[in-house]
Amino acid sequence: MRVATWNVNSIRTRAARVVDWLGREDIDVLGMQEIKCKESQFPFELFEEAGYEVQLHGLNQWNGVAFASRLPMDDVQIGFPSAPGFSKTEVEGAPPLEARAMAVTVEGVRLWSLYVPNGRSLDDPHLAYKLDWLAKLASDTTAWLAEHPDTPLALMGDWNIAPLDSDVWPTWDFATSTHTSAPERAAFAEFETIGLSDVVRPRVPGGFTYWDYQQLRFPRNEGMRIDFIMGSAPFAQLVTAASIHRDERKGDGPSDHVPVVVDLDIAVEDDEDRPMIF
Repeated sequence: MRVATWNVNSIRTRAARVVDWLGREDIDVLGMQEIKCKESQFPFELFEEAGYEVQLHGLNQWNGVAFASRLPMDDVQIGFPSAPGFSKTEVEGAPPLEARAMAVTVEGVRLWSLYVPNGRSLDDPHLAYKLDWLAKLASDTTAWLAEHPDTPLALMGDWNIAPLDSDVWPTWDFATSTHTSAPERAAFAEFETIGLSDVVRPRVPGGFTYWDYQQLRFPRNEGMRIDFIMGSAPFAQLVTAASIHRDERKGDGPSDHVPVVVDLDIAVEDDEDRPMIF
């Protein structure tokens, strides 16, 4: 079974490109982030014609997560139990929840598509929100792992954190930047403490997954590695290969992120009736 994660940065803009890639790379399940649309706006037809079912959580033109799968998806879950909300202005009661997390189960594997908040700057309220969001996710994941110790689990998506200095280009300003601050890296490391591991890095030690559109970042290879698949021990044991698809940052109308892919030692039935994509 081939599983991938990709921050598509507006699915309505890139649907044809995403569907073409799914077929070329023989992807079974794709977790998407930043779909930037509501359900009524999602281009379902393109995916369905290619043999993929879609489940999504999108509220407006911001954020949004989804799954596209050509295998049955079960136990769809929107958000995690203790997820905090966020509002730029004062609101009565709890602030609204953003569309940043959803989960499905495919072939007995529990998969999450996550769009971790961007801290924006070291003195921005979004950074406190980001750290709280990650802490709550880690706490809920700890509880889930205790209840389902033998079920393969992967937290996939855009983490908006570069855990290692080598995950950003050499002239990165560590003193004033988010994504590499000590609190953010500590929040990321907490997921390793509770029993998850980066299942891609052992097979792909180097390489970025994101390049800003501005200032010729991609031609200069001034990127960041911020998209990860963090798997539980049962999930990691299934991984047979991994890859970062850098070429998807090239060409017309690319996302600023590229797909990250893992192959799992799970046999799936080959459906000869699947639509062919040319």
